[in-house]
Amino acid sequence: MQTSPISLESGVLYKKRQMENYRSLQLGNRYTENDINVGFHVLNTAGIHTRINGSNIVLDFDIVDMRYIESQQHQTDELLGNVLAELLKIRSFSSANGKIVFKSFNKEKRVKGKTENRKKRLGYEAFQKHFSPENNEVPTEYLNKIVCADSLNTLSQFPDNCVDMIFTSPPYNFGIDYNNTDDVNTWQNYFDTLFAIFGECVRVLKSGGRMIVNIQPLYSDYVPSHHMVSNFFVQQGLIWKGEIIWEKNNYNCKYCTWGSWQSPAAPYLKYSWEFIEVFCKNTLKKEGNKNCIDITGDEFKKWVYGKWSIAPERKMKEYGHAAMFPEELARRVIKLFSFQNDVVLDPFNGAGTTTKIARLLGRRFVGIDIDPKYCETAEKRLVETETLFDDEKTEHIEKE
Repeated sequence: MQTSPISLESGVLYKKRQMENYRSLQLGNRYTENDINVGFHVLNTAGIHTRINGSNIVLDFDIVDMRYIESQQHQTDELLGNVLAELLKIRSFSSANGKIVFKSFNKEKRVKGKTENRKKRLGYEAFQKHFSPENNEVPTEYLNKIVCADSLNTLSQFPDNCVDMIFTSPPYNFGIDYNNTDDVNTWQNYFDTLFAIFGECVRVLKSGGRMIVNIQPLYSDYVPSHHMVSNFFVQQGLIWKGEIIWEKNNYNCKYCTWGSWQSPAAPYLKYSWEFIEVFCKNTLKKEGNKNCIDITGDEFKKWVYGKWSIAPERKMKEYGHAAMFPEELARRVIKLFSFQNDVVLDPFNGAGTTTKIARLLGRRFVGIDIDPKYCETAEKRLVETETLFDDEKTEHIEKE
């Protein structure tokens, strides 16, 4: 039975005006006039400012004497029972002196507090460098090309902020003289060479772009290369977005190289996974055309879980490369972290997995490698995609 609004100009209404922060609930008004009169009196006494607004009952409250409502529930069980049920659904509360203290749900204050707290949590801002937000384009002579040249020299020809995504896996043998017995200098040369190229990668990466590195620690040499690479990018001012574990399910490693067998002297730890480190330039959010999103909802839900079980590449012998990541790994990385028509760069392109998958997924690309045989293989793999892109043949460039 619908009733006319009841005037509540009383001490309870005055109390409501003193509430700095309060929560409001609405119930449909389907109660009798007696239920309204009795129930409102109980609720007001318990600390709830109660009023009728059209076809709804509005409840405003901050501290509520729940025990009192329960003790009076027999007077109008339906109304008070429904109010108690709605109050118990609210999980953010504490108790004081036998009463329930509901935390502020005032919208303006909640959003303000959330923003302030979020700023306090953004620890990366202590390391972040602010790069220019102005983006440029890759020179056309390099776009959708396999470039057979030194990456450091080639990237020096690129303007700042011109590549949307860099996805690569660094080689483990360049800059190293294995006849040199000075291990410290050997690895110092390796990282000096690697970081010089990665420094250029940071420069050419667009504002909002992603730098993604597949890397495996050098276990046999006890060099935590994944930590060293991550530290380099953080020191360069990129934002560490996250880490993905690539589980290769390579169980052969479980049955060899034990180290000190059945002894704590020097056990050798074994790993069947590699790491994918993800970094961003200037901001965690990448702007793009929503019509150029090609990841499905099912893929997104599965791939944001930071452990991917993907079998290793099975055709390494066929491609003549001993350390390739599989096409599925490249497919997931490119779809999850880039838009169609973005420019994807691999400065250590090897046998061309990154460039092949980038092209298949409708991305533009640049693949650089210093080894002519690898570049030839990368071109052949791109030929496999040309039936889909007959209007745009891939070219090979050799640089001195």
